[in-house]
Order: sequence, then structure tokens, then C-alpha cells
Amino acid sequence: MGGMAGLEGMEQPQQRTGTAAVRGVPSIEDERARRALDLFGNPAAEEVRLPSRPESAATARRLAEFVVARDWGLGLQLAEHTVLLVSELVGNAVRHTGARTFGLRMLRRRGWIRVEVRDPSRGLPCLLPVGELDTSGRGLTLVDQLSQRWGVDLLPCGKTTWFEMRVAEN
Repeated sequence: MGGMAGLEGMEQPQQRTGTAAVRGVPSIEDERARRALDLFGNPAAEEVRLPSRPESAATARRLAEFVVARDWGLGLQLAEHTVLLVSELVGNAVRHTGARTFGLRMLRRRGWIRVEVRDPSRGLPCLLPVGELDTSGRGLTLVDQLSQRWGVDLLPCGKTTWFEMRVAEN
């Protein structure tokens, strides 16, 4: 059931960069993704803890792309959107919380995927109207556009920012 499901879209040439890893060619990106999995774990299996540093955004993107495209076999468009939104959520966690680590978790259920970023700050991210020239504050607007649902759950110590995207099941 699972194995062949994701293969239909594989033949289309991809003009975007960064997707070579998904085309069955072992690439540098693939190696990096595997190294990240070895170091931190698979966020689809359990919450992965990453250091709150700007370079963790790249690690989180690699893990997310690996899970969506490889583990779940869900196609490059969805992988790319997930990677973009993971970047935004991780960027928020790293920039604004002053915490040492944050958590990344990815869940799948029929028709949906869900990505959660957990951090120890209870400061809420706000969805600001974005002017054409604003470079910051764009993140959650993007999340709003690309995901079907998103939100913030306050925890006793911190919060989880999450988004969900619809998946066409074959």
C-alpha cells in the first residue's frame, strides 16, 4: 500500500532547486538529511529537540522534507510548502523566545499532515498585516496562505505553534 503510492509524480522534471534528493538520486541534500536524522531523530516518530540557533532552521527543513517526501511519499509540492512553513515557525521560535532548544514534531492522519514546533516561551506570535516592503512579520501570513489550519496552543510551560495541510489520499 504505502511503498508505491508516492511514485506517480516522480517523472516530472523539477525546475526548482533543492529537490534532487527526492528524485531517487542520492545527493548531498540526502546525506545531510540522513545526518540530521542520525543526530536528532525522526520528528515523525517522536518530538525532536533542536538547539535554538539560526542554523537549526536548515536542519528542521531537511528533516521535514525527508519525512514528507521520503517517509510519507507525499510529493514535492507538499514537501516544498511544508519546508517553507517549518522555516517560518522555527525562525519564530529561534528569534523570539530566548530558549535553548525547541521541539519539532510531525504527524500524519488520513487526509492531513500536521507539523508542530514547541518552545518554552508563552509569548504569542502575532499575525500582522504585511506591507509589500516588510521583510519581517511575513512568516505567519505565509503560514496562513499555505496551510488549511494553523494555531497556537498554550502549554503550562511554553507553547506549540502548529499548522495542518490537506493531503490528497490515493
